[in-house]
Amino acid sequence: MSDDKARRSPEDNQQVDIDDPKEIANWCKSFACNEGDLRAAVIAVGKSEKAIRQYFESLG
Repeated sequence: MSDDKARRSPEDNQQVDIDDPKEIANWCKSFACNEGDLRAAVIAVGKSEKAIRQYFESLG
């Protein structure tokens, strides 16, 4: 997979990139969380958008 941010595959849209400040802001808005919570979720379940969404839903 290329590191070129302009060329993204559909799978990239379903992965959380915690190294990109713009993506962090977008995912935090999407999950209604702060950056620390997002990073904790990625550590707990990985970078999959679906897994992270399920993680936050399980927290209540």
